[in-house]
Amino acid sequence: MPSEQPAANSADRVPWNQLIAFGMGGLIPIALFNIAGQLVGLLGNISLGLSAFLLGTILIIPRLWDAISDPIIGHFSDNVQTRWGRRRPFILIGGIAVAVSFVAMWWLPRGEWIREIFVSDLAYNWFLLVFILVMLLIFFTACNLFEIPHGALGMEMSKDYHERTRLFSAKSFLGNLFALGTPWLIFLAGLEFFRGPSGDLIDGMRYVSLLIAIILIPMSYWWFLTLKEPAAESAQERPKTAFWADMGTAVANRPFIYLVLTIFTLAMGFNFVGNFNNYITIFYLYGGDTVAASALLGIAGTTWAITGLIAVFPLNWISKRIGKKWTLLLAIGLMCAAQLSKIVCYDPTHPYLVLIPTILLSAGMLMFFTLGASMVGDVCDEDELNTGSRREGTYYSVFWWFIKMGSAFASFVTGALLVYTHFDEKQNVLVESLVGNVAAISQVSERWQAEDVAAAVRREELGREIQKIEDKTGKTWAHFDGKIVEYPPLAEHTRQMRDQVDQLKTQLAALAAQQDQLAASPGELKNEVKVLSQAAMQLKTQAPETLYRLRFVEIGLPLVLSLFSIYFCLRYPLTEERCHEIKRELEVRHAAVKGT
Repeated sequence: MPSEQPAANSADRVPWNQLIAFGMGGLIPIALFNIAGQLVGLLGNISLGLSAFLLGTILIIPRLWDAISDPIIGHFSDNVQTRWGRRRPFILIGGIAVAVSFVAMWWLPRGEWIREIFVSDLAYNWFLLVFILVMLLIFFTACNLFEIPHGALGMEMSKDYHERTRLFSAKSFLGNLFALGTPWLIFLAGLEFFRGPSGDLIDGMRYVSLLIAIILIPMSYWWFLTLKEPAAESAQERPKTAFWADMGTAVANRPFIYLVLTIFTLAMGFNFVGNFNNYITIFYLYGGDTVAASALLGIAGTTWAITGLIAVFPLNWISKRIGKKWTLLLAIGLMCAAQLSKIVCYDPTHPYLVLIPTILLSAGMLMFFTLGASMVGDVCDEDELNTGSRREGTYYSVFWWFIKMGSAFASFVTGALLVYTHFDEKQNVLVESLVGNVAAISQVSERWQAEDVAAAVRREELGREIQKIEDKTGKTWAHFDGKIVEYPPLAEHTRQMRDQVDQLKTQLAALAAQQDQLAASPGELKNEVKVLSQAAMQLKTQAPETLYRLRFVEIGLPLVLSLFSIYFCLRYPLTEERCHEIKRELEVRHAAVKGT
């Protein structure tokens, strides 16, 4: 535990305008970075029907690219010299690039016109995977171009041990303030206003992403014009350092390695199952009803962000009293408690109980990752004492890369774990399409009520829509029939689904038999369609074994890896007392250099 703390130097206190400007930069790494990684995998799986395993595989490729790009960006950010400083040009260019690439990734070519170009569905799916991969490479590179210099700048803005925590707490606070709205992106994308009458969530995200860009581009110019670089002048006097020498120094630094391992193992554990919560909410708590589930996901996301906002204040209070290392261990404990509470809180009869682990997990993660970034600055101080050079960009790029590598590796593992659970993405895509065709009849009936449409035209329109549903019903029945042979352990559940398709066919036949009568009575047709839609929605139910495995993995895996994180944290050697000693020694050295 820390002893009595020395008084903070007023020169190390960051002014409020700088604190707010720096904190606003949390929009990109906290909100957009995670949104892209999670939603691309989720929507690619449930809206496009792409393999969860293949999506997880391609999500790891940008992280491998980051192994090259991150250190290069960090090194250039440490050594480049411009009239605007070392960090600010990267922040401006990176922010604009993030805005443009975030929009572009959702405009993937799709529809019948593009499908006709490819000889098979398999070829078309591979085209979609390649497009997603290229756009993710561009987007994540843009994020790196912004975040690494931005994080390095945060370490330079103050030399005080606790002021750095205040800086990165502001980044977490304001980043989570933006994140209050991001959980509702999937809800907005599901609104007919954005996705269109027959569109899906990806169609909706095309237009929702434009709203993000409209906010982000002006903010990039604001950051560039507002943020100051205290070390910009002194940095111009320092000799440039060699890239490989910087990398070697960073990876040989013992405190840095223990800090990275602490963050990496825990981040990897929770990222392994980060997307499972969405699957559990949609398919376990709400039986596949994405509309109903999206409301809870939005509320849970908002709760997460609000908790993150509030947790910033006790974080700074606790850290000053027990030190960063013990506060980090407290954060891990909160995250473990959140996982254990899910055993009870995953309850379909009371779905909103999930807000309890959401609050615990958000508070723990906010403290954990905010302290991690702050502690990298302490490592840089020790490195300067030992080597005489400062490498904030290099250290932050390596630190950031390990976090992202944990996230990317987790994406790969998530895909494999979904395969292990036997989650049936093709079932969801087929039924989603079937439900959409049923909803189209309801829209036709509403148009008939609003417009004067001839009886013959009504019968023809209704006949076409019924034929579409019959075609989709046949494909769905064939899928379940084939799956009985393909996955014998789930045969009982699959037979029940196939029997429900037979019942749906019976209802559809009755609808077709009353075609003339229903065409003349739009109100009665709408009621019949409502019953048909409810029957179709039941076909989204996943197997009980699948739902159990989802919960078992989502709860248990992070707990196991948290034990490793606790071990590495206990081995971290930079106590608060040692950090204050380093600061005093550096002040004496700097004073001596100025005096000569």
